[in-house]
Amino acid sequence: MKGRMNTQMGEVLIDTDVIAKYAGSVAVECFGIVGMASVNMKDGLVKLLKRDSLTHGISVELKDNKITLDFHVIVVYGVNISSVADNLISTVKYQVEEFTGLEIEKINIYVEGVRVID
Repeated sequence: MKGRMNTQMGEVLIDTDVIAKYAGSVAVECFGIVGMASVNMKDGLVKLLKRDSLTHGISVELKDNKITLDFHVIVVYGVNISSVADNLISTVKYQVEEFTGLEIEKINIYVEGVRVID
């Protein structure tokens, strides 16, 4: 599914991979976020993703031109997870809506791990 916008010059289609990549790059810049996580369901292992594969830790769903984002993140040890989540939600919501011109309906955050940063 792609996001659609009709303009006076024609139609604009936005692929969900573009939204996921942009949202991931915004998310890793937020305070308290170490990075995106990949969960191996078979082993139950959580792996920190490199910057070039951020989209694996994010799922994007488009329905009626409204975006739902699911983030699987690893946070910094010692931070208030609620504050980090609130910051992530507000930052990503603003940035992605400005970037795409589409409305974000819901953002779900799944904290998959904690990492100590030196």
